[in-house]
Amino acid sequence: MLTAGLTAAGCLLFMLLFASFRTLFTLLEDRHSRRRRLGRYAAEEAVQAVRFGWLRPVTVHLEDVLSASGWRMSPGAFWSLAAGLGLCGLAGGALIFQSARSMALLGGMLAALPYSLLRMSLINRQLAARLNFLPAAELFYQCYLVNGSRHVRTALQRMVEERQLPGETQAIFEQLYRQLNIHHDDERTLRRFALSIGHIWADYFSNLLRVALSEGNNIADNLRELIDDMRKARMDDHAERHRLLEIRLANFSPVLFLGVFLTINFRLNSEASTLYYLSDPGGRSMLLNALVLIFASFLMGLYLSRRRM
Repeated sequence: MLTAGLTAAGCLLFMLLFASFRTLFTLLEDRHSRRRRLGRYAAEEAVQAVRFGWLRPVTVHLEDVLSASGWRMSPGAFWSLAAGLGLCGLAGGALIFQSARSMALLGGMLAALPYSLLRMSLINRQLAARLNFLPAAELFYQCYLVNGSRHVRTALQRMVEERQLPGETQAIFEQLYRQLNIHHDDERTLRRFALSIGHIWADYFSNLLRVALSEGNNIADNLRELIDDMRKARMDDHAERHRLLEIRLANFSPVLFLGVFLTINFRLNSEASTLYYLSDPGGRSMLLNALVLIFASFLMGLYLSRRRM
């Protein structure tokens, strides 16, 4: 009996030691494998940074604009979309207009179309957010005081959970809170937040959050001064929004005039209009020139709107 018990105990001890060593070797191998993968990933990132270093500022800018606009698209997919539309424009210019100039104009216009729509989406979001940024700052100030003026992330969480802000402003602050908790780069997150609002007050607000997150300072007094300044400048903001509305109306007026002009011509003499505008190469070239000028005016309107923001 004693021999059998010792044998059983020895077998059990051997099994425990075997399981322990096996688990230890598995953990060590898994750790080594992770280090190897991380080293390979870091090496690949370094090679790509050296090879495509000149594209890095463009990629960072595109990532910021995509995130600030709320577009769920990677920069690679965006570049692929722009390149695909550019190739379609080249093919369409070759088939329809049959000239190198038309190919270049149509290809360049379609290639620039995604970024133009992206900027227009960002401007629309900025206009919607600017209308409610003062109430949002006041709500954050209240949550910050209730929280004891200690933790910015906790104040943001309380602000987001109360859901008292309108659509776009609520989405922007939810994105800010989510990215501050997920990402470790607070500088990039706050830069994209300020870009989503597109206002100088958003830049000041982001700088206050940056100081509170990095140094842990109490920013209650600074927030109160910022809110007071925003209240004093409210009338100027209304005037700027009216100017932006005028720019946007003038931006889309050429499309309306072209549509009215073509409609009148086709209603008065459909056969001659079809022959001149669609069958004749000169007429098609004139329509392409009109579209290019309209697109150029659209870009100018985006630029002026951006300068007014």
